[in-house]
Amino acid sequence: MNFLQFDTEQSWINNVAALWRDRLRANPRLVMCLPSGNTPNAIYAEMGRSVANGLVSFRKAEIFALDDFGGLAQDDPGRCRNMLQRFLLDHVDLPRERFHFIDTEANNLDRVCREYNELIAARGGFDLTLLGIGLNGHLGLNEPGSAIDCMTRRVEMHESTIKASAGYVTHSNLPTWGVGVGLKHLLGSREVWLLANGAKKAEIIHRAVTCPISNDLPASLLRKHLNSFLLTEAAAGSRVSAMVQQAHS
Repeated sequence: MNFLQFDTEQSWINNVAALWRDRLRANPRLVMCLPSGNTPNAIYAEMGRSVANGLVSFRKAEIFALDDFGGLAQDDPGRCRNMLQRFLLDHVDLPRERFHFIDTEANNLDRVCREYNELIAARGGFDLTLLGIGLNGHLGLNEPGSAIDCMTRRVEMHESTIKASAGYVTHSNLPTWGVGVGLKHLLGSREVWLLANGAKKAEIIHRAVTCPISNDLPASLLRKHLNSFLLTEAAAGSRVSAMVQQAHS
């Protein structure tokens, strides 16, 4: 895993967006898997400004939602696809038919998962995957203990993930399960960016970089990926950067 730390949060936002623009310019048909949540929102806003200013285009690209919660109304603002719509898709020029999401309220969830896997495979997998990291080291809804070869499937969320979802909904009916793209697709992506900001992520980032590689800490598995990048600002990367500095002193 390649480690890039930026001095300030604004520098982190600007540089991640710049790298993303470069990828889209190099491959306008980029197939991406994108997360929702608080971590990427400022980066999404910067990409929206980039499109508005004519710096980049999503017109020929394709986006797959990383996951979505179950048990929420279709129009609930806390649903992952609605967050992606609100923070990114409403501000870029991606055609509607090039956005793929998981319908967790469908009658036949097994078929939804199978068809999502088939659609990903039909695209040859992901060119670029952006991920946040949960405080327990999860990647999307791949909680600790998820099988390395798991595919898109229904997942029972861990308690810490359920608590974290309170930051996305405006009611007390917190989701307890969801459907998410599995580790097989994520680790098979041609490039993966693990994004982290804020001091509260420093400890789990340090663990992901230093603990034995295991599906007990899914984020650690990215250390086996030759084209994965850990992109943090100073607070989230503080423990890792201190370790690197000590190693070179």
